[in-house]
Amino acid sequence: MNNAHATVPVPENEPTLSYAPGSEERQAVKEALRDLRADTVEIPAFIGGEAVTTGETSRISPPHDHRHTLGTVHQCGRSETESAVEAAMGAKSDWAAMDFDDRAAIFLKAADLLADKYRPLINAATMLGQGKNVHQAEIDAACELIDFLRFNVHFAEQIYREQPNNVRGLWNKMEYRPLEGFVLAVTPFNFTAIQGNLPTAPAIMGNTVLWKPASRSVYSAYFTYKVLEEAGLPDGVINMLPADDGAAVGTPALESEHFAGLHFTGSVGTFEHLWTQVSDNLDTYKTYPTIVGETGGKDFILAHETANPKQVATAITRASFEYQGQKCSAASRLYIPESLWPDVRGTLFAQLDDVSVGPPEDFTNYVNAVIDQRAFDKIVSYIEHAEEDDDAEIIHGGGYDDREGYFIEPTVIRAHDPKQKSMREEIFGPVTTVYVYPDDEWEETLQLVDETSPYALTGAVFARERTVIRQAQNALEHAAGNFYVNDKPTAAIVGQQPFGGARRSGTNDKAGSEMNLMRWVSPRAIKESWDAPEDYPYAWNQPDAEGELSLDDIANAEPAEAGDGAVNA
Repeated sequence: MNNAHATVPVPENEPTLSYAPGSEERQAVKEALRDLRADTVEIPAFIGGEAVTTGETSRISPPHDHRHTLGTVHQCGRSETESAVEAAMGAKSDWAAMDFDDRAAIFLKAADLLADKYRPLINAATMLGQGKNVHQAEIDAACELIDFLRFNVHFAEQIYREQPNNVRGLWNKMEYRPLEGFVLAVTPFNFTAIQGNLPTAPAIMGNTVLWKPASRSVYSAYFTYKVLEEAGLPDGVINMLPADDGAAVGTPALESEHFAGLHFTGSVGTFEHLWTQVSDNLDTYKTYPTIVGETGGKDFILAHETANPKQVATAITRASFEYQGQKCSAASRLYIPESLWPDVRGTLFAQLDDVSVGPPEDFTNYVNAVIDQRAFDKIVSYIEHAEEDDDAEIIHGGGYDDREGYFIEPTVIRAHDPKQKSMREEIFGPVTTVYVYPDDEWEETLQLVDETSPYALTGAVFARERTVIRQAQNALEHAAGNFYVNDKPTAAIVGQQPFGGARRSGTNDKAGSEMNLMRWVSPRAIKESWDAPEDYPYAWNQPDAEGELSLDDIANAEPAEAGDGAVNA
């Protein structure tokens, strides 16, 4: 029996450790890196709590050392997906009926495990598998994932406590039911935190999930799943289905009558393909599915002539080149006024000259390798295009080498045409493009920022004058779902800056807030009457009282004269 009405702990953002030389956390993560490099892990699918091997495997290697093998991963297809659907639906009833206290305890325990026991492991796995330096791994795989788990439990409790008004004789209640079916979570390579959040957010709300992790981040996904398992996650609640071919899982999942929701982060093309598949299968489903997606960005930094040039330059260095620009929020197009450009350029180039590029095991490297050969080739194609394009020139960097790892120098392109290719298209790498505009074309530049890209994820304006800031904020109302004033347009923090964008950047359902959690429930209003009526009539349809106008009196009334309140036709 559970008659306790418990309150979950009020969350606070997980502090970021420094990893300074001589620190305990630095030594711990180095030991984890050593141990992981010395081992080769076999990663199965997890279906109904069982480890499932398919016999068809692919190799996992670090982006910065593609000759080294971290492990092998078993590939899933239709058979495994259909088994996972069965497992998810089999677990659904018990999971939905579980007391929220018990569901919450699982994810809160997982957060604590990540904060302490497994912090070095999840960071090291992210460094090796996804090519992040220790700082980027810490703010992602540790802190943000911990925050997602703790805050989402808190948001869920807030949702459950939101109840309607009552009047005497009635009790009104709102139930927040899980969706009628399973949720498909398709997760990206670039954030271990997002990878962990997409399956767990619906699960916290009582849903069961099929989780298809990105092939280039399945290494950290494996360890994330094992942490959830240790935290007490019941069998079948989250079923992990690795597959290099996303369609091998996505197609049969979306064909199931039990499909009820999609939680997605990835490319525009993939998202639109999945949406089309959902539309094509609409008659199959028991209910209209919930579709939540965050896709891409062509994020901007816009500087006014009154901006601080050192702040602008530092924002560019951090927002454009941290994690090799492989963030949906990375600054990829820059608008700098002519009067400010010399000072911005001087500071920016001095910073970039100081930036080192290399493997993440060397903590002095600020920039590491991009994720794989396909990404490397795509990014290089933009550099080569800029070298050949009369409307663009490379003004810093431009070097690349894939012999040992997929390394690309931080590269700055100057576009002489504000709608040059690299100003419009998402590159997703350590390449940013600057357009230097005449100071007196500020308003025209606002329009350029708004109209140049189909995306609307993040953006930043730098200015001193408050009227200018407000002008930019109003003009760019729909250009960014996360808008930053005098700060870089990256690094949204759970509970502080709910994250998401519109236009071609996604459905803007704001991960890191209760807005996202609300998408994973189907509310039901319940009205209970203490003393229900026993006969049908109302007071209004009773016979007239003595002395009242009758129907005949009303029907036989003489028309009023004009000027006596009548309408004169």
